[in-house]
Amino acid sequence: MATEDKNRATAAAILPLVGGAANVASIAHCMTRLRLGLHDRSLVDDEALKALPAVMGVVEDDTYQIVLGPGTVARVTPEFEHLVEEGRAAAPAASPAPAPTPGDAPSASAASAVSADELAAQGAAIKAQQKAKNATPFKLFLRKIANIFVPLIPALIGCGIIAGLNGLLVNLEWLPAVTPALAAMASGFMALIAVFVGYNTAKEFGGTPILGGAVAAIIVFPGVANIDAFGQTLSPGQGGVLGALGAAVLAVYVEKWCRRWVPEALDVLVTPTLTVLISGLVTIFGLMYVAGEVSSAIGTFADWLLSNGGAGAGFVLGGLFLPLVMLGLHQALIPIHTTLIEQQGYTVLLPILAMAGAGQVGAAVAVYFRLPRNESIRRTIKSALPAGLLGVGEPLIYGVSLPLGRPFITACVGGAFGGGFVGLFNQLGDTVGSTAIGPSGWALFPLLDGNHGLGSTIAIYGGGLLVGYVAGFLATYFFGFGKELLAEFNVSQEPTPSTVAATGGTPPAPPTTGPDHPDHRDDRDHRDPGPDPAKAPAGV
Repeated sequence: MATEDKNRATAAAILPLVGGAANVASIAHCMTRLRLGLHDRSLVDDEALKALPAVMGVVEDDTYQIVLGPGTVARVTPEFEHLVEEGRAAAPAASPAPAPTPGDAPSASAASAVSADELAAQGAAIKAQQKAKNATPFKLFLRKIANIFVPLIPALIGCGIIAGLNGLLVNLEWLPAVTPALAAMASGFMALIAVFVGYNTAKEFGGTPILGGAVAAIIVFPGVANIDAFGQTLSPGQGGVLGALGAAVLAVYVEKWCRRWVPEALDVLVTPTLTVLISGLVTIFGLMYVAGEVSSAIGTFADWLLSNGGAGAGFVLGGLFLPLVMLGLHQALIPIHTTLIEQQGYTVLLPILAMAGAGQVGAAVAVYFRLPRNESIRRTIKSALPAGLLGVGEPLIYGVSLPLGRPFITACVGGAFGGGFVGLFNQLGDTVGSTAIGPSGWALFPLLDGNHGLGSTIAIYGGGLLVGYVAGFLATYFFGFGKELLAEFNVSQEPTPSTVAATGGTPPAPPTTGPDHPDHRDDRDHRDPGPDPAKAPAGV
């Protein structure tokens, strides 16, 4: 009950800060974020949202995204939906102004967070610029692809963990009566994933979802084994998710064409029939074969790449993943991950790409130690670090390393070394893969799989994380700050009169032996106003 009250309180605190129920057009969530469609973006109080204890950060993309973390977001979202429904039913005349949460009275703590807020503001500006650059047709298409696969991630994770548990029990020869049932649970979703992909694809591209699912279901129907195409007998599942994606997109276009030309009186009979018939024939006698060849080529290339150049490939992939995220190009990898999971039972790419998060964590720890006098940024790092260890990197990226500039680059260096470490073992024959997509960091451990036993796989992945942490830390500590940047951010000063008046306190006595006197360093009331926005680091 206490947990439900906490989740409802979080939802209740968020709602007025996004403009109230009347301002919410749509609600969804992914692994870590509450995704809101808003009528009026100007009604959102970003700073107040970031100040909420449960909020790890905000990201503005095609939707307004509030980072709550894995597990939490799935519990807060239903409470938020209920509050929005209640608010709409009450039909208030005007949306209430964002109200401060209890305990938000001006305080010395708030005063000291100025520098962290300004850094976050720089990160928000970078995100806004990147969003504008990402509004290209190609990147909007990739975003649609991501929207197709993201809703499938919870099932992939659940089935992946069950598959890992089943494999462990089989290897240990424990509970032989139970393992067939676990195998069915783990494999059932993957056997029909093409249907779910087809359904989501049609929904995302503006068609009737069930028709997209119906056409995609042809791919996994056992009866296709009786059909010859291109001189070959088809196999159930041939083409996999790529075939389902193409079939459903085709179905959407056929359906839209029918809507334009079929008389309304006949639409309910003719349109769905022609949609399934035309799209189905093209799928059976074209798409399944082509998509099957492409899928096989993806698996073959991934195996060849890591077997022959694993260390170098891992270094490049681990180092470039954060920039790919910035450019929005990482979304193109989602169908590749899913295809590899379909073919091999796991994706060998995700553990390597996850090293980018390790480099980010190491870089953030280095920033923490390099700025010993900037309490606001250090507080931001301490609050965001647990999420970063679990693979939720947005608060550290957009709140710390990216606005600082150079620490973002050194974080990529850490990811490169971690990726190179994991890739090297792949090259030596110890394959490390993930049975699902979505989690990274420590959250990926339950989903690991490989070709040489779970213990070896965990050791290699854990070693990669350690290498990423250390490399990111060292690169940032020694090369992440120029003299000017370090002098600008590693500062502290006495509280201003307004801060003292707001807190009802009195300014501390000045140090008697200079700024490095222990009393000065340990004084808890020293507050950091943060950098002058006019002096933002070059290139940020």
